[in-house]
Amino acid sequence: MTTAASSDAAAATQAEISAEIAAIAATRTGPEPQPRLDYPPYRSSILRHPTKSLYQADPEGAELFAPVFGPQDVDPMEADLTIQHNGQPIGERIVVTGRVTDGDGRPVAHQLVEIWQANACGRYLHQRDQHPAPLDPNFTGVGRCLTNADGSYRFLTIKPGPYPWRNHANAWRPAHIHFSLFGGDFTSRMVTQMYFPGDPLFGLDPIYQSIIDPKARERLVAAYDHDVTMPEFATGYRWDIVLTGGHRTWSES
Repeated sequence: MTTAASSDAAAATQAEISAEIAAIAATRTGPEPQPRLDYPPYRSSILRHPTKSLYQADPEGAELFAPVFGPQDVDPMEADLTIQHNGQPIGERIVVTGRVTDGDGRPVAHQLVEIWQANACGRYLHQRDQHPAPLDPNFTGVGRCLTNADGSYRFLTIKPGPYPWRNHANAWRPAHIHFSLFGGDFTSRMVTQMYFPGDPLFGLDPIYQSIIDPKARERLVAAYDHDVTMPEFATGYRWDIVLTGGHRTWSES
């Protein structure tokens, strides 16, 4: 979920925001796989990244204090977001699956993958989300799983809806699912977002457009996969995640 911007920022129109996005995109001179930290069209971007030098943590030392998880800690049923309550959630059931690899294409096995998302109406089960869309009593919107030996993960969930946010007047976020991955150690956690193909809000969204390299943006968009689709039950999407290297998946951090 994205926090609201100030009332002054919200006074900007979509046309003004789109003009800012286009002006910044014109300054790109080469590949930029990660977003610019200060991205003016995303009004609160200056508040959402470190402003001081990063602290160099010792990975081995961090492991002494970090949580430990394994198959005994993560139940396979936690990857099914449609069975967490007594009734069925409202919306389009979808399967989201893919592989987690490093920059050399090697699978990242037995790693924790967590997701959270809005419901089919674009509403989060969170006290700060008060926009007038209904909550679904049968959908919490959070799940987790461990990657298999080949680095694969799989979730069954509900396709989220777009939702308004107060970055500017009439601002809407494209439908997306948040992902958190820990990778090889707890100092390399990645938090990112997965989008759905063909969303008409892509060109209007400052967060998505803060990655000004088109090829890097495309790596955040899942592909419809008919082989993943479950007959008469759920449509399927495939989205692979790369933790390191030049084709690394965009990270919010």
